[in-house]
Amino acid sequence: MAKKEKTTKNFALRVDSETMDAIEKWASDEFRSVNGQIQWMLNEMLKKNNRMK
Repeated sequence: MAKKEKTTKNFALRVDSETMDAIEKWASDEFRSVNGQIQWMLNEMLKKNNRMK
């Protein structure tokens, strides 16, 4: 049985500069890319709010 591959979707995200600065700093502190940090943040909030397993 073949594994189901995860697919990703691309989209543009507008973020104010203060928020982006905070995300960039947090990502750096966690040794992640900004994209990786945003993905992690979204996944954590989805799990926390029982929207995703």
